[in-house]
Amino acid sequence: MIGLISATAAGAVARDRLAAAWPGRTRVYDGPVREAVGRAFAECEQLVCFLATGAVVRLVAPLLAGKASDPGVVCVDEAQRHAVSLLGGHGGGANELALAVSGVLGCAPVITTATDATDVPGLDTLGWPVEGATAAVTRAVLDGDPVTLVADAVWPLPPLPANVAPADTAAVPGTDAAVEGGRAPGADDARRTAGDTERAGAGAGGGLAEAAAAAAVPVGGLPGAMAATVAAGVLAEAASAAAGSGEGRVPAGPAVLRVTDRLVGIGDREVVLRPPSLVVGVGASRGARADEVSGLIEEALADAGLSVRSVAALATVDAKADEAGIVEAAARLGVPLETYTAGELARIDVPNPSGAPLAAVGTPSVAEAAALAGGGELLVPKRKSAPGGRAAMATCAVVRRRPRGRLAVVGLGPGARDLLTPRAREEIRRASVLVGLDQYVDQIRDLLRPGTRVLESGLGAEEERARTAVAEARAGHAVALIGSGDAGVYAMASPALAEASDDIDVVGVPGVTAALAAAAILGAPLGHDHVSISLSDLHTPWEVIERRVRAAAEADIVVTFYNPRSRGRDWQLPKALSILAEHREPTTPVGVVRNASRPDGTSRLTTLAALDPATVDMMTVVVVGNTAAREIAGRMVTPRGYRWQTEGS
Repeated sequence: MIGLISATAAGAVARDRLAAAWPGRTRVYDGPVREAVGRAFAECEQLVCFLATGAVVRLVAPLLAGKASDPGVVCVDEAQRHAVSLLGGHGGGANELALAVSGVLGCAPVITTATDATDVPGLDTLGWPVEGATAAVTRAVLDGDPVTLVADAVWPLPPLPANVAPADTAAVPGTDAAVEGGRAPGADDARRTAGDTERAGAGAGGGLAEAAAAAAVPVGGLPGAMAATVAAGVLAEAASAAAGSGEGRVPAGPAVLRVTDRLVGIGDREVVLRPPSLVVGVGASRGARADEVSGLIEEALADAGLSVRSVAALATVDAKADEAGIVEAAARLGVPLETYTAGELARIDVPNPSGAPLAAVGTPSVAEAAALAGGGELLVPKRKSAPGGRAAMATCAVVRRRPRGRLAVVGLGPGARDLLTPRAREEIRRASVLVGLDQYVDQIRDLLRPGTRVLESGLGAEEERARTAVAEARAGHAVALIGSGDAGVYAMASPALAEASDDIDVVGVPGVTAALAAAAILGAPLGHDHVSISLSDLHTPWEVIERRVRAAAEADIVVTFYNPRSRGRDWQLPKALSILAEHREPTTPVGVVRNASRPDGTSRLTTLAALDPATVDMMTVVVVGNTAAREIAGRMVTPRGYRWQTEGS
């Protein structure tokens, strides 16, 4: 809940605008301001105070308890010119709240958190539990000091600057380049899957996910197989020893950023990120207590040297979906409860099947099978609770799931920056690897965070780019594959998803298409049924294209032609227009838009008979109206067909 506090009439007006914009999310606190702030501070996760920052500082200062518990606080001035993130920028979500408030009120957000100001992802904003010296390691990242990265696997995390590098990587503080595996990023790199036309671009170093790949520590085996963490432990001890113990002295040696689900010693200049890598399968007899289930899980993890903060989910058979002890155990951990049918679990091979669950719920295994149902490596075989004095009522097993890479297929829109959607911008900035056509990369290069690895290529390499993006995602990275317009319309989504399997997460980000951008410029040509047809026969036989054009002509549908004409394809557009002319009058309006929404964009209205195909190129879309389309006041309009329009005419 967001508490809203104001002290003046102007503040109350702005307060009420926020309340109306966010119904159900806000609560207005009236009465004396000091009392209102006190109540809101105790009852809400966030506050928006329409007061001077100095006043808010004095009001909340006596209420502060700590970063982990204090709400985020945003101040808005009397003139509604600024939304200031005052307290809890990351932990309390005040930075995001300031941006949201600015979006509603039209004021400027003021965010002074160092990571946000320098465009570096905050270690406490990744959505994962973080332990250790967060402030000290973050400061090292920001100052360009060497930060050693140790990771058990590659996770789809955002990029970090080049000074964050694996132990075997030489990073040069203060530069945008790092030597990957002893070689410069620009050197010939056999790991690239995009061929010679792909080239490393903005910000070398590859970011957090790329560095994690090089730093990967082999892990696995059953409980007790902890040899894989020896190197990590040595590194932690070295960092701790180098830090020294002098109070107020800046510790020597590199800071350490570790990504692991294992219990490890944490040095003075070390941060541990806990990835969501563990799934705990749980079985329980009817009436098992939550304390017994939770205690069993905690003991099993601790004995295996695993962190409870890396548990991503509990899993069980669907017959136990409402078992109170299991449901409460999941709630205590703050994780979802995954359920599977007995038939699904019965098909999974497990090391310790049993007749008891087979008789009770129809599967020889619940804990082990449920943990393994989503794939992964069994780390802790079935383990029973030992409640003392009575039979065990709960079982559990632990599996480490393989990290899933993330592929975002992003549409950039027609070219104008203000037609790039906020979601597209967010996906571009969270990607550690960006794949795209070189000219599209140039459009958004300024949005990339330091450390983003760019794989770009020229025209004609669409399938290669698609394979590259999928391969990078399969390696565990967070990948953004960009295309113009909407990535699913004559763009990269189709070839990429044809390559992708279910071992990666795929996110589609819609964009404004060329047809929509052109239609908005022309007027309302798409007001009724319409179709888009590409006239490029590079991938589609002309016979198929012609059949589609003829069908649209006979159906009297508005047609938008993509890829209408190039130097090597100069006859397809005249042929398509002649087919339409068999079913439409010569005076049928035609809109021609080149570089829609861009500074050098042009548009004109003509007719089916008057259109000169020689004036059209690949940067143009051609919109041909149906028999009802009209030019009205210089705009192309296709009537929607409402009765009141026809009756009044």
